[in-house]
Amino acid sequence: MLSIRLPAEIEQKLNTASKTKKLSKSELVKKALIDFFLSEEQSSYEIGKDLFGKYGSGKGNLSVTYKKVIKEKLNAKRRSY
Repeated sequence: MLSIRLPAEIEQKLNTASKTKKLSKSELVKKALIDFFLSEEQSSYEIGKDLFGKYGSGKGNLSVTYKKVIKEKLNAKRRSY
């Protein structure tokens, strides 16, 4: 058994969610704790995988061809002198 004290604002939100979702406050708190524990168990990759590559160049081979790309840029810079 657990008893907690909540700030009035959070308690009001809990009451509203309880009525809206037609679940007891205990059930909502249990679900929130389960979600919290599951998120704690996830790896960093799992948490951010939808963000990886989101702002990338769209070129999927840069990790393989990076030396070639750098050489081309350096050569182009030298040619401009």
